[in-house]
Amino acid sequence: MAIDPQLLAYYQRMSAHFAGAPAPVTPPERRARFEEVAALSQLPDPEGTTVSELVVPLAGRALAARLFRPAGIESPRLIVYFHGGGWVVGSPRTHHTVAALLAADTGCAVASVDYRLAPESPFPAPCDDATEAVQWFAEQRQALGLAPSFLAVAGDSAGAHLAAQAAAEVNAAASADVVKAQLLIYPVAAPVLTTESYRAFGEGVGLTHDEMHWFWTQFIGAEALARGADNTDARMYLMAAAPLRQPPASVVLVAANDVLRDDGLAYADFLVRHDAPVVTIEASGMTHGFARLQSEAPRAREWMRRAAEAFRAIADEE
Repeated sequence: MAIDPQLLAYYQRMSAHFAGAPAPVTPPERRARFEEVAALSQLPDPEGTTVSELVVPLAGRALAARLFRPAGIESPRLIVYFHGGGWVVGSPRTHHTVAALLAADTGCAVASVDYRLAPESPFPAPCDDATEAVQWFAEQRQALGLAPSFLAVAGDSAGAHLAAQAAAEVNAAASADVVKAQLLIYPVAAPVLTTESYRAFGEGVGLTHDEMHWFWTQFIGAEALARGADNTDARMYLMAAAPLRQPPASVVLVAANDVLRDDGLAYADFLVRHDAPVVTIEASGMTHGFARLQSEAPRAREWMRRAAEAFRAIADEE
């Protein structure tokens, strides 16, 4: 399927912008490059959006978070958001515009969490941070001036993986569902790099097979990655076991030109098989990372609006 021409123009500009610069290799180098790239596509916050910095105190550590409140809504519902970046790069800064637009589009407050990163903090540290952060926000909704009866999770790429496993963990540990809904944007679902979408788009723009192999290796190690579909830990392989509770209502958004397309479609099918209400959206013309590129391509912005509209619909039913 053809890639949106404005996205292709963006990738050409990035190629020219970094022409001659050494390719980042180490995790710190990759983080610095990702921060630089993301800053080039950041938009001003939607009018009336307020942004505040929070500290999430957890056992033995504290995580930073950035809370976005949409304009004109008293006690908004809450979405806890986890940024993408292969569990290795990224931050609430790199995904500031994604979270700000999501708050405006959904009418929900969005808490973007700065979880620990691999390889310095490999699996299960990012998963633990995600799960415990969701639990903390669930307990603090009223104190933060948010609607006490609703909580959702969201994320993109590796952040969507963290969001989905956190929702499953938090709900399984509670007497009643805490996480009511989830919005998963081109999620990573499995340490399996042999799907049709990996074969079709593994050398393309946005995210390559080799990059995803590197990210998985930093996160879980080469041995666990080699087990692939035989991995039995549902925090790594989201479909490794049947969920202990019915999964939350879900919107799963995938990019048509993305190595992770089949991850998202497979996970959507898994959710359906376990009785979750699911809306699956395949964004034609899009590549991995398009949620961060809403300033670069009107179609990217429109697909994110459609996903937010679908999320509002499922949230209103909860």
